[in-house]
Amino acid sequence: MFIGPSPPHTPLVNRRNNHRPRTATVSSALPDLFLAAISLLWPSPKPLLSLPPNRFSFPLTPRRRSTAMSRRSPPSPPPQRFANPQSLSDWLEPRLPPDSFAAWGVKPGTKNVHNLWLELSDGESSITDSTPPVRAVNVVTVRVIGKNGKILVEGRQELSDGSVRERFRPLSEKMKPDETPDEAVFRAVREELGSIFDGGEDDVVGRVKILPGSYSRRVEEKNSMSYPGLPARYALHSVDATVEGLPEEDFCTEENECDGESVEETRAAGKAVTVKRHHWKWFSPGSVRA
Repeated sequence: MFIGPSPPHTPLVNRRNNHRPRTATVSSALPDLFLAAISLLWPSPKPLLSLPPNRFSFPLTPRRRSTAMSRRSPPSPPPQRFANPQSLSDWLEPRLPPDSFAAWGVKPGTKNVHNLWLELSDGESSITDSTPPVRAVNVVTVRVIGKNGKILVEGRQELSDGSVRERFRPLSEKMKPDETPDEAVFRAVREELGSIFDGGEDDVVGRVKILPGSYSRRVEEKNSMSYPGLPARYALHSVDATVEGLPEEDFCTEENECDGESVEETRAAGKAVTVKRHHWKWFSPGSVRA
């Protein structure tokens, strides 16, 4: 039986192309049309290099939350500038009750206008332009705790004019501008308790330990005992601390004196009422006000 040559094969690919439905071409074009329409509605962003420079810079790492003790004292209101104590006195006189202002530096336990001028010049306090003015002060209060749990209290102060001022409060000190509470604590211990130690500044600082979690802050508004008739606003920063090497019995310390940074400050410091001696006692915690 004779078998002739088989008909030539058509490649599969061609066969598929020949038999593809006419709609296949239309359906394959739909995604392209869809993407084109989308691109018209939402244009592609410009290259990053063409963006205008960013005016603000943000840290790449999260911000650390500062602890209360590391925060610096809040900025005081813009201080009133006085060239000398006399200009301050002239400014205060019409704004304060005459009898009260006349008692400054005369009534035992009070300070005079030279003291206030030094405070303002050093940034330890500020004063509002009002009638009456209000003196604003940041104060650190240190509850020094002894071995038996008692609190160190300043009973009284001997002043340079020979008068005595009753205190009955823990160690306290006005804060300097931009000073943190813990920095003020070390300075307060050095200035008011340091004379009882033989070592220098580093020795005093090494004796102080601030108790964690003891920090608190509150605001008090009351008439000033140092400057009668002048209202005061106190921001009180309080901490508990231990100071190694303090006597267990009552004792006294002498204030470290320092000259002013300018001739006018030195002259004012010579006329100001200063603390010469501090008298300290130990009291049970329940009997001590902060």
